[in-house]
Amino acid sequence: MSTNKLALIRYKIIDQCLQQKHRKWTLEDLIEKVSDGLYELEGINNGVSKRTIQSDLQLMRSNKLGYNAPIIVKDRKYYSYEDPNYSISNSPLSSVDMEKMKEAVDLLKHLNGFNFFEEMSDMIVRLESHIYSNNTHGKSIVQMEGNPLLKGIKWITPLYKAIKEEIPLLIKYKSFRSQQPIEKIYYPYLLKEFRNRWFLICKQKNIDNIITLALDRIVDLDEMAKAGFKHYEGVNFDRYYSDVIGVTKSEKDRGQKVLLQIDKSNAPYIETKPIHSSQQIINRSEDGSIIIRIDVVLNLELEREILGFGECIKVLAPKSLEKRIKYRLNRAYRKYELTPPEKPIQDKLNTPENG
Repeated sequence: MSTNKLALIRYKIIDQCLQQKHRKWTLEDLIEKVSDGLYELEGINNGVSKRTIQSDLQLMRSNKLGYNAPIIVKDRKYYSYEDPNYSISNSPLSSVDMEKMKEAVDLLKHLNGFNFFEEMSDMIVRLESHIYSNNTHGKSIVQMEGNPLLKGIKWITPLYKAIKEEIPLLIKYKSFRSQQPIEKIYYPYLLKEFRNRWFLICKQKNIDNIITLALDRIVDLDEMAKAGFKHYEGVNFDRYYSDVIGVTKSEKDRGQKVLLQIDKSNAPYIETKPIHSSQQIINRSEDGSIIIRIDVVLNLELEREILGFGECIKVLAPKSLEKRIKYRLNRAYRKYELTPPEKPIQDKLNTPENG
């Protein structure tokens, strides 16, 4: 086992501890937490010394690894970050880290020819492109879809850890409807991505129904005692979400037969990029249009998918979905119909202020 790898694991565990605002960490607490982490991750059962953790804290404070971590000691006993938003994961990668990433990507590229690794092709291209861009000072050869303003990505690592290790979480969450963030205990089960936005599938303490939390609405989270974790006893999540577009679904929802008529201009696009994995073409017309069937839950994401095609798509069944789409299109039309016509741009340019 590489000493560097063990050191990085220790730094990461210490970092996760110091980010938790609802707990005070003594040096003995950090030693215990790091020792537990090394045992769980690497099978090392001889613990870690006091001197090692003290040295790690000093190194994290310094500029040797580029962290400059604002670690302070309160009441001569409790360690924490002076900046509550700080994390070493926000630090730029060093040249050594970048070289290790290149080695890892090279290994993945060699394995990519095997069937087991086929689904990793996209990830490998993303990693290689990012490394190439860093080494060539910004020049890109692959441009992936992304949103630089996307919030909540920082929660992926602690949530992944909590799911893997079955740790209840105290999550401070602010929904779009609430005025203030609300703290509750959740049992995390699954991280799910939809269109470059991440969600946590979980259960709230003392409530049986599965709920979905958007990571960009999470304000803060802290780990709770493992002993209180409540396991998920439902169906496999791959099956659970097999009839859904997006993430919105209750445990009572079931997929319904949806028939859609696609005009000739969009038919080739829909054939090569299906709306859902259940998609079947059930009719082809002489004018080039097609009728497709998908078996999905009727939710907001399905409506948005249909509305995104505008006048090029028509809902044939079920009636409830047809009425819903017609209602929303009529409301959208009225917004334009009721808007008073603006003066031509040329008239605006001829006003005294612009003249």
